[in-house]
Amino acid sequence: MISICREAFLEKNKAFVIWNRIPLLLPPGSFMAPAFPPALVPLAAFAILAALAGRYSLSLAVLAAIGLFAGIALYHASFGFTAAWRRFILERRSAGLRAQIILIGITSLVFFPLLAGGEVFGRPVGGFVFPIGWALVTGAFLFGLGMQLGGGCGSGTLFTIGGGSVRMLVTLAFFVLGSTLATATSGFWLAWPSLPSYSIVDKWGAAPALMAMLAFLAALFVLVSRAERQRHGALPSLTKPETHWITGPWSLVAGAVALAAVNVAVLLVYGWPWGITSAFALWGSKIALALGFSPMTWAYWTGQEAALNAPLISDPVSVTNFGIILGAMLAAMLAGKFRPSFTIPARSLLAAVVGGFLLGVGARLGTGCNIGAFFSGTVSGSLHGWVWLIFAFAGNMAGVRLRPLFRLD
Repeated sequence: MISICREAFLEKNKAFVIWNRIPLLLPPGSFMAPAFPPALVPLAAFAILAALAGRYSLSLAVLAAIGLFAGIALYHASFGFTAAWRRFILERRSAGLRAQIILIGITSLVFFPLLAGGEVFGRPVGGFVFPIGWALVTGAFLFGLGMQLGGGCGSGTLFTIGGGSVRMLVTLAFFVLGSTLATATSGFWLAWPSLPSYSIVDKWGAAPALMAMLAFLAALFVLVSRAERQRHGALPSLTKPETHWITGPWSLVAGAVALAAVNVAVLLVYGWPWGITSAFALWGSKIALALGFSPMTWAYWTGQEAALNAPLISDPVSVTNFGIILGAMLAAMLAGKFRPSFTIPARSLLAAVVGGFLLGVGARLGTGCNIGAFFSGTVSGSLHGWVWLIFAFAGNMAGVRLRPLFRLD
C-alpha cells in the first residue's frame, strides 16, 4: 500500500521527481546539500557563457543556446557515431546507422532549398563544399581509426565530457594537440593533389538534388536494415513509447529530429552549417601563440590571422562547443547519472592518447569530423561528405580490430 501511494504521489508531482532525481555534488552532510540542486552549476555557467558571448553579438549568445540544446539531445538520445558504427561492424546492429540516415534526410529537406536560394531573410548562407583529395581520404581514415581508440568522434567527445567522462578529457587534450600539429604542417598537406569540389545542389538544382539524395538514403536504409535482419531476424524500433523530455532517455528518432534542428538553427544564425573541430585547431594555435610560436605563419591560417588575436569567446564554433558540454552536463545531472570516475586503466588511457591524437590530425586533413565533414558535408550536397564516410568507416573497421590490444573490448 505504501508503495502504491508513493508511486501515485510521484506521478502527480513530476517536478518533485525531477528535483529529487538530481544527484547532489555536495557531501551528504553539507548544510547546503538539501537546498542546492547541482543542475544550477551548468545553468549558471551557461548564463555566464551567453552573457560573455552576447557582448560581441546576439548571434553568439544564440549559438551558445543552440549548443546547450545539442548537448542535451546528444546525451539523452545517446546519439553517438562511434558506438553505432562499431555495433554495425561487429554485430550488424543498425539502429544507430538508421537514425543517422534519418538525420541526414530530415536536414536535407531544409538545407537543400535554403542553400539553393543562397540567402535567408536577406542574409547569405552557404554549405560545406570541399575538394576530394589525398588529404581528405587520409584524414578521414585516421579520424575513423581514432574514433574507436579515443572512444568518440567530434560531437561524442564533447557530450561525453559533459556527461562526466574523465577519460574523454584526455582524448580531447590530444585531439587539440593533433589538430595543432596538423595545422602547423598544413603547408605540406594542403599541396596534395585533389579533385575539384562538387555540390549536387549547385550543379543539379534543389529539387532534383533532393530527390536523388532521398532515393539514395532510402536505398542505404534498406541495405543496413537487411544486413541486421539477415543476422538477427528482426529489426528493433528506433522509437520509444515513453520518453521524459527533461530526465531522458530520448529515442534515436527524437535525437535525429533534435540534431537536424540544431544544424538548421546554426545555418540560420551563423550562415554556415554546424561544425566542431575547427575550434580545436584554434584552441591549440592560441596555446602555441602564447608559448612563443608563430601560428599566423602557418598556411592553414592564411587569411584568418584575425581569429588568432580575437578573444576565444568571439569564435562561433567554440561558443557552440562550450554550450554542448554544458548541455550534456545538465542532461546528465537531470538524469541522475553525473558521476565522474578518475580511475582509468593504463591501456585505456594510452588508447585515449593515441586515439585523440589521430582524431585531431584526421579532422584537419579530412576537412572536419563526423559533424563538419560527414553530416554537414552531405546535407550541403557535397560529394566530399560521402567520400569522407567511406574512408572514415574503413578507419573504424581497422580501429575495431585494434581495440582488444588496449582492452577496450
